[in-house]
Amino acid sequence: MKPGVRPLPEVLLVEDNPADVRLTREAMKEGKIDSNLHVVGDGQAALDFLRRRGAHEQAPRPDLILLDLNLPKKSGREVLAEIKKDKELRTIPVVVLSTSRADEDVAGCYQLHANCFISKPADLDQFVDVVQRIETFWLRTVNLPERG
Repeated sequence: MKPGVRPLPEVLLVEDNPADVRLTREAMKEGKIDSNLHVVGDGQAALDFLRRRGAHEQAPRPDLILLDLNLPKKSGREVLAEIKKDKELRTIPVVVLSTSRADEDVAGCYQLHANCFISKPADLDQFVDVVQRIETFWLRTVNLPERG
């Protein structure tokens, strides 16, 4: 890698709905967002990926995590709590992307130190727009720490 050239961002999508995974991939492609997208379908797999356990021994450290709340095995809230308690993981930005609009979900995620909470729009075009805005902000606009 050339000095000053940053590798493609690593994004971990924690989502159990195949349709939302497909939409997220399409949104990133349409938005010409260059990143390596990794997908896991449950909360336990997310933690295994982040801690490089089992099938995820070679997993890269993500620059950004897109986290659904309603997941099998471990909920998004449990995953978020574990990430933010772990000194090695807590600096990774976590964007909660959920169908919920409930005040208690929003407040609860911020209490667990989510970096932001976004309700998934039901409309396809709006969903694509939201994903593109997330990616543009977190991968092009903000300064993220170097990967360790």
